[in-house]
Amino acid sequence: MEVKPGYKQTDAGVIPTEWSTRTIIETTSKIIDYRGRTPRKLGMDWGGGDIPALSARNVKCGFIDFSEECYLGSDALYTRWMTNGDAAPDDIVFTTEAPLGNVALIPDERRYILSQRTILLKANPTLAFSPFLFQLMLSDHFQKLLSENSSGSTAQGIKRKKFEQLQVTCPPVVEQRAIAEALSDVDALLAGLDRLIAKKRHLKQAAAQQLLTGQTRLPGFGGKWERLYLGNMLTVKATYGIVTAGEFKSNGIPMVRAGDIKVGRIGRDMPFVSHEKSAEYERTVLRRNDVVIALVGYPGEAARVPVSLEGANISRAVGLLRLNSRIMPDYLVSYLNSPVGRRMVLAPSAGSAQLVVNLAELNKLRFSLPPVPEQTAIAAVLSDMDAELSALETRRDKTRALKQAMMQELLTGRTRLI
Repeated sequence: MEVKPGYKQTDAGVIPTEWSTRTIIETTSKIIDYRGRTPRKLGMDWGGGDIPALSARNVKCGFIDFSEECYLGSDALYTRWMTNGDAAPDDIVFTTEAPLGNVALIPDERRYILSQRTILLKANPTLAFSPFLFQLMLSDHFQKLLSENSSGSTAQGIKRKKFEQLQVTCPPVVEQRAIAEALSDVDALLAGLDRLIAKKRHLKQAAAQQLLTGQTRLPGFGGKWERLYLGNMLTVKATYGIVTAGEFKSNGIPMVRAGDIKVGRIGRDMPFVSHEKSAEYERTVLRRNDVVIALVGYPGEAARVPVSLEGANISRAVGLLRLNSRIMPDYLVSYLNSPVGRRMVLAPSAGSAQLVVNLAELNKLRFSLPPVPEQTAIAAVLSDMDAELSALETRRDKTRALKQAMMQELLTGRTRLI
């Protein structure tokens, strides 16, 4: 393959001539590895301190997740445990297995204990800028390299010696800084969007709780609500779909599965069944404005059937709710997907090994119902909030895609910042 001027072919691909390729061990001044170490092996216990022990469950792709539970160690345990060096801001934490390849930066000057399935990398400042190395290890190219050099049938992992010899591209440090800064700016934008989405989602849940229970009434509405069983709002009892689908087809009748129902919507990537198989289950041929509910998988997730899915059918793991004029489909979907609705729907299986929606119990679900005009108004308010959330999530997804494209360009030297 012809290489354009200013670039060269290496084992890591085509890179600018000023760049080099080095092994992980060359780009680091120290790799700290305490895997397998436990308080018991040190003749101690956790000690009731406040020093977090970071395990693989806390290290996500790009950040440390402090919402995940972790053990807390004492000063005495920290002294006995962290004998080969301490974690410092911008050191890299890497998971070697279960899961393999999650990478995060130490975010602050707190003390941390390195716990199960994690190692810590300190960059060699003469060859590598730690935030650049962090971004490089997040890239698709490096993650593929990890997978190719991993082992294990049930859980992939990489041996320390193999990991140390993986090849990475190294621009001059000044260029590494510029690349890391550009990618970090996008990370900050993504983090801001994630925070905004979490805030909007919390506000929507709070609004749903207030509006769907009548604790807060919209302007212009008053009076008492009826208390009805869901079965009284259906034209037929709640039922399930095709038990044995047979061989899926490349075309025919779309079949909605439990996994296709998520966040009030029905996905598009559904299998097809034959017209004959769907005809066997004529009772569950979908009509516009039916409501479908996942019985397993994501139990309790509900969605309204759009006009595009009229004539489709459902699988055994999906329940069909065909409504009468007492309740609006968008209102019922909002109710079932709300925290209060989900608690009621899943209550019969609480404490069991697997949460499922019991159709017989679903028919007995009883809740307060406003008149249809108020249902419509409540559903419209919650739908507007969903639309705002969806727009933010779309913006976040596009920003993530933009970052992936930037990484592909910047980490290979196709686009230069210096």
